[in-house]
Amino acid sequence: MLLRCGLTNFTEIFLIVTFQYYPNTLDVNNLEEWPFDNVASDYVIVSGHPSASGRIDFLSADGLSRAGIWRCTPGIFDCNELGDELQTITAGRVVLSMEGQASIECVPGDSVFTRKGWRVRWDIRETVTKIFHTSNL
Repeated sequence: MLLRCGLTNFTEIFLIVTFQYYPNTLDVNNLEEWPFDNVASDYVIVSGHPSASGRIDFLSADGLSRAGIWRCTPGIFDCNELGDELQTITAGRVVLSMEGQASIECVPGDSVFTRKGWRVRWDIRETVTKIFHTSNL
């Protein structure tokens, strides 16, 4: 996208804005395996054999925010959220339980926001795919 901004005295500046677009036909073929081994996340597999994969499509220069795609097969696990994250489910079904809140079931089209430091239980009922933006890492 190219935005043109007009200034006084006929001076112009051009600003190139980049963005990440996730179409309705999301491509999940080029995801890397993301094992449950991040010490800071303190993953605990509660049930099943969930297997996660993902891709980072954007990483800020300071490393404090990122956006991408994540996918996980059925199973139940607990983890600590490493940043503030807005996530939208694009496929599958998951029940999320967060500290001090009622469980919520998420299906395609649902979005949920989690806070840095929250302990979250992911009960993945059907292989789930989400797009996410995490900040405050």
